[in-house]
Amino acid sequence: MTEPEIDYTAVFQALPGAVALLTPQLVYADVNEEWLRVLGRTREQVIGRCMPDDFADSPNHPDAPVVRNIQASLCRVAETGEPETMELQRFEPGDPGRPGAGDASYWSVTNIPVFGADGRVALLLHRVEEVTELIRARVVALTLQEAMLPPRPVGRHPVAVRYRPAIGALDVGGDWYDLVDLPGDRLGVAVGDVVGHGLSAAGVMGQLCSALSAVSRVAEGPARALEVLELYARSVAGAENTTVANAFVDWNTHDITYSSAGHLPPALLQSDGTVEFLDQATDPPLGAHPEHAPWLQATTPFTEGAFLVLYTDGLIERRHEDIDTGLARLAGSLARHQRADPETLADALLADLIPPDGVTDDTALIIVRL
Repeated sequence: MTEPEIDYTAVFQALPGAVALLTPQLVYADVNEEWLRVLGRTREQVIGRCMPDDFADSPNHPDAPVVRNIQASLCRVAETGEPETMELQRFEPGDPGRPGAGDASYWSVTNIPVFGADGRVALLLHRVEEVTELIRARVVALTLQEAMLPPRPVGRHPVAVRYRPAIGALDVGGDWYDLVDLPGDRLGVAVGDVVGHGLSAAGVMGQLCSALSAVSRVAEGPARALEVLELYARSVAGAENTTVANAFVDWNTHDITYSSAGHLPPALLQSDGTVEFLDQATDPPLGAHPEHAPWLQATTPFTEGAFLVLYTDGLIERRHEDIDTGLARLAGSLARHQRADPETLADALLADLIPPDGVTDDTALIIVRL
């Protein structure tokens, strides 16, 4: 069978994004039509020209540092033979007369070596793609997330909260936390995790968080609040299999009453450094009960100066790792930082437990000084 003849020039022109081929000396050897459209130039103005010349006449232009960053990346790829994906690059508004030139734009940049027959880098494939709309969407999503999550109550008991989105998500997801001032010297604390990511999960999260916040103000305990929440969740598309941990803290009696809908157990760091996981009142996730029934509830005492820690699975779960390993890692971190204030403890937990390359699931964390 005869192999089809491939027109590599046509393939190059059809590549997605704006693509240029440069020599290791950063001289343009070829560019596709999208590259010319983005730069607003003709082939005659580009081919054979050295990239460092782009801002030779205007070294103080706002975009000159970006071009220098790109040049440095290309030089590294030419020297090492290793491909490189750069951090997002921000370009300032260009010619006011050009369409869409009024706002800054953001570009994804990838530099890839092309090797010759001798094994050396012969060319550099330089690809850029505009991601401005994605960045704007992330900003909008983050604003939405912040609007949905409740403010910290202003009281005499210090509280720290943290939210970290999963890598690749639009800074919005299905994890939430809730803080409710209750009659007497009491506080309602909850975290929840809706299945999925993105705006759809955030919409479900907002409904469930608001519902639980409202019912906790009138329910006689956290278990009853979860019973009512489950009844409501049955009418919310996408709410099935949501997990929730709910706790009422009472400083008059120095105890915590808690109930869980399939969620990871809250951690109680006592003032002597011991860590107890509150796992004696766990029911299935929302919607998993075959029929309506009373929920489990348990109560445990706390000592003054202790910490109550509620969190979602992004903080401790890792692929190919048993959940008990993650819980042990959390307990160890809590014990090491037992003398910290809530804000410092929250930062320490994130630093200890979240991998350097980020998490693949959203993370909500709430810490109450008891």
